[in-house]
Amino acid sequence: MTSQNKLIHIKGLRDGLLVSLGAGEWQMLQTLLFEQIDAQASFFRGARLALDVGEQILRVTEMSDLRDALSEREVSLWAVVSESPKTVQTAQLLGLATRISKQRPNVQVAPAPVPETPNSGALWLDKTLRSGVRVEYDGNVVVVGDVNPGAEIVAGGDILVWGRLRGAVHAGASEKESASVSALEMKPTRVQIASEIGNLPKMGTGPQKIILKNGKFLAKGWHGK
Repeated sequence: MTSQNKLIHIKGLRDGLLVSLGAGEWQMLQTLLFEQIDAQASFFRGARLALDVGEQILRVTEMSDLRDALSEREVSLWAVVSESPKTVQTAQLLGLATRISKQRPNVQVAPAPVPETPNSGALWLDKTLRSGVRVEYDGNVVVVGDVNPGAEIVAGGDILVWGRLRGAVHAGASEKESASVSALEMKPTRVQIASEIGNLPKMGTGPQKIILKNGKFLAKGWHGK
């Protein structure tokens, strides 16, 4: 997702989120970043953040203050990418990574003793996913139960929840932009489709389906089909 002023761009990475800052005065960019995080606190809470600051030259005090401010918001700064050797050196002094992999994760089957749906190639989970549970599968994932806050599903294809979706989901992790997320009750803490992460669209009541269209999330009624 990109902020309206085009100065902050956020993408999903193997190890968390990559936030790229546009050109501008550092204090202004930092303020915009904090405003966006505060406006979407539930989305960013617990996230691991890599920050691309471009040509910004940051001193130890500035980067340390940034890390502390993010930590207060329950966001962990783990990497700083920059075209400035001085900024790279500063990040290294603070023990931060200065190189990141922008490739999507290789999603693999989660080791779980559950059957697949007949002739579908989907992973069928006939249980509620509780906090701390992470499920990864390279095809579609069907959950007959709830997905509680703190639980996460990463699927190469679609995600269908026959229950309440209140955790984090990533559909189309294999760069499948046509993937969708469907649930009988849609209240996720985070939604990602392919490489796009953003604000949830306005949704109606009852079963909902979220798709990605022209880089934006759209929601519509879902009838289990």
